Amino acid sequence: MAAVICGSLAFDTIMTFEGRFADQILPDQLHILNVSFLVPGLRRDFGGCAGNIAYSLNALGGHALPMATVGSDGDAYVERLRSLGISTEFVRQVDETFTAQAMIMNDRDNNQITAFHPGAMQQAHITRIAAREDIRIGIIAPDGRDAMLQHAEQFKAAGIPFVFDPGQGLPMFDGKELAHFVDLASWVVVNDYEGKMLSQRTGWSLGEISERVRGLVVTLAAEGCEVWTQGEREHVPAVTPAAVVEPTGCGDAWRGALLYGLEKEWPLARCAALGNQLGALKIAQRGPQNYTVDRTALGL
Repeated sequence: MAAVICGSLAFDTIMTFEGRFADQILPDQLHILNVSFLVPGLRRDFGGCAGNIAYSLNALGGHALPMATVGSDGDAYVERLRSLGISTEFVRQVDETFTAQAMIMNDRDNNQITAFHPGAMQQAHITRIAAREDIRIGIIAPDGRDAMLQHAEQFKAAGIPFVFDPGQGLPMFDGKELAHFVDLASWVVVNDYEGKMLSQRTGWSLGEISERVRGLVVTLAAEGCEVWTQGEREHVPAVTPAAVVEPTGCGDAWRGALLYGLEKEWPLARCAALGNQLGALKIAQRGPQNYTVDRTALGL
């Protein structure tokens, strides 16, 4: 069975600042912020939420169907997906625009500053979701605003259960729109900060949100995650990584594991535990799609 992964395909330019942002940014001078960071380390990776989640799910043995849009410079990304055995059936290429680009700077404490150019992602809504026997589950990850709104409606109309994972796209939506996403979705995934914003904008507590869906997960980075089911909270502890090298893509690796478990109808806490294992694998490697998965070691 397959999982439709709605989100971005992007090129990530990742820079490493060897100091700490906190030592360079003066809180009382934010109104005239003008800083420059020397970044000795720089590289370019394949990234974007749809690509990263698809990579994780594929590595676990799942069938990923990324639904995303690339620009005129996207040939290399399409070929990479095919080389990994990931379907490009729902990957559309559009001319006269660039593929989405993320410029990510990490400091020595793994804090990040990111600038994101959406490019072709803004046209992601032109690809539609329809019911199909082999499609068992889906996810709405950060994407173009219109695409997120329309794809959520299309999943619901097609009878395909899906995860609402607004991520950095959450601020694009007001309380009414976010409440509607929750009511359409089967599961909701947010990090701690996004969870607070979602609660504030909808007026619902995390417990109340969890009562409107099959389950809610709040990821807590190094602290693991909280799984909410029908108003009840359960903590799923983190997995200690072999090394802490780079956080970019950890959340997406986690989400690929979530989809793998949900498609197999595992309890939500078990899905989250596998996600924590994938996050630990990813953070020990540079780049969002450069880690390897030993399915036997994971007990799969």
